Amino acid sequence: MVRIYTRTGDDGTTGLVGGKRVTKNYPLVEACGEIDELNAMIGVVRSKELPGAADTILEGVQNDLFVIGSEIATPEEITGKIRGIGNEEVQKIEKAIDTLAKDLEPLKQFILPGGSRSAAQLHLARAVARRTERRLVALSQNHRVSPHVLCYLNRLSDLCFVLARYINRHEGVQELHTFPAKRGD
Repeated sequence: MVRIYTRTGDDGTTGLVGGKRVTKNYPLVEACGEIDELNAMIGVVRSKELPGAADTILEGVQNDLFVIGSEIATPEEITGKIRGIGNEEVQKIEKAIDTLAKDLEPLKQFILPGGSRSAAQLHLARAVARRTERRLVALSQNHRVSPHVLCYLNRLSDLCFVLARYINRHEGVQELHTFPAKRGD
């Protein structure tokens, strides 16, 4: 049986693809950790039965996030040998957003995150997706990050928002809207 623990990281370092060792707070490792957290958050959402095509859409997202993690972690000299995220995956997310949103009420004001448990978890996944996107934008200043990956993460946060609204509607949970502050109070 292969052991899960190796003890090689006990000194606060980890190995990159290719064997280089870096500290666990190295920007590339931080970015991969954000992608992993986002994938785990979507797994939490999927742990409950979801309406319509929501589960199938999110399963595809989880697979795409593994591809993104692999693409980010792979050294530039061998990146071309792995499958990465491209325009096709971005368009797939956009199509899902458009399909889900067509039956939702148009937005007239901001929505408070929440609603059903699954919708609230999707709002949290949206926030984690935004943080992951910010981390990868920072990483892109010193490391190769495909523009398709950044676009995908931007759309993914939108998808999580629309899915939260879709699930609340499907489960009969009313959205809570923000109210403009009164002037002169």
